[in-house]
Amino acid sequence: MARRPRSGPGRGWLLRLVIAFAFAQGAVSMARPAVSYRALALGADETAVGVIAGVYALLPLFVAVPLGRRTDHGRCAPLLPLGVLLISGGCALSGLVSSLPAMAAWSGVMGLGHLCFVIGAQSIVARQSAPHEQDRNFGHFTIGASLGQLIGPIAAGALISGQGGALGRTSALALLVSAGVCAVALTSLWRIEHRRTTGTRPRAEGKVPVRTILGARGVPAGILISMAVLSATDILTAYLPVVGEHRSIAPATVGLLLSLRAAATIACRLVMTPLLRLLGRRALLTTSCLLAGLLCAGVALPVSVPVLAVMLAVLGFCLGVGQPLSMTTVVRAAPDGARSTALALRLTGNRLGQVAAPAAAGLIAGAVGVAAPFVLLGVGLMGAAGLGLRGEGGKEQVSADEAVSDRSNRRSAPGGCPRDRRAARSPRSGG
Repeated sequence: MARRPRSGPGRGWLLRLVIAFAFAQGAVSMARPAVSYRALALGADETAVGVIAGVYALLPLFVAVPLGRRTDHGRCAPLLPLGVLLISGGCALSGLVSSLPAMAAWSGVMGLGHLCFVIGAQSIVARQSAPHEQDRNFGHFTIGASLGQLIGPIAAGALISGQGGALGRTSALALLVSAGVCAVALTSLWRIEHRRTTGTRPRAEGKVPVRTILGARGVPAGILISMAVLSATDILTAYLPVVGEHRSIAPATVGLLLSLRAAATIACRLVMTPLLRLLGRRALLTTSCLLAGLLCAGVALPVSVPVLAVMLAVLGFCLGVGQPLSMTTVVRAAPDGARSTALALRLTGNRLGQVAAPAAAGLIAGAVGVAAPFVLLGVGLMGAAGLGLRGEGGKEQVSADEAVSDRSNRRSAPGGCPRDRRAARSPRSGG
């Protein structure tokens, strides 16, 4: 009984956050291919599909840092229901409108909602996790995203079928269903943020300049690695349907392939802790990005569906490493009082990649061929592998020392149990 007050807020909040994120991300992962299919049904070409996919990330570019500033000095939880409402509205209205510019606009609203949800959720994880728990908790948090990416494409593939008018109707239905799926996330958004963590945040005397945050060692590398990994995931989600159309792969099969990639990502994050113990952060980041780059470029090859499935499974496992470790890298490197802003800058980089990568992919696909964007992504991931080699310097050892010290202090209880002898060895316990 004495351990409960010392164990912090518990981990029920993390489970509820993962569940809510799974529904929100599931809705987005269902809506993104549905938007692509609906755009194709309305007469869009590969370039137009790329532009619409890019608009999803355009509006968030202008609001990410202000939202991060606000979150650094206030509560995070209000951003979660706001994000859910914007995602639901964007999905529903994307299915109801019948023009490409309107679809692009509501796709941008969907992206803004996703940004609000993710900034709030990531900031909560950063605040309520001890230093040695951050890799694990961010890994578990991103399992929610992977669950959504697993189920969403399957649901979209099951609902979307036919050609021409039938394709337009079924893709619109998928968008309306995705709006309802996202609304379910509201049922898990209770007691997510704890007053104790908001009240004990260090109050900054002023805003930490963006230049200072970006100058902190580890922040730029974390942002660029995250950009490369997310761009690969995003292009796969938006452009695999186009590849499927060119190779006569049915939408249901495309949905299964995307879900297979997401399942492999979940598997990776479930074994993240032993992988870190075995390889270390630097080697794990470098190896996973390098292999992901080779596999992403391999998607451009005209391979059979079973071979493509194996490639996407291994690719999904490799892509599962970059996001949680880049979150931890940015949080640890950021100045005190600016961690939410640093996470927002990371998300700004992600959205910048989501604007530039689909637009570039659309131009390349229109000029060279639909498989060419995957070669571009492969090159980007190999560049991220080079950033992974630079690592965080001595931060890994520092964080390991903090973990040992933190465990020792948390295990010391006022009941005279044998763990007190371990705590006596901690530098903070010597009284």
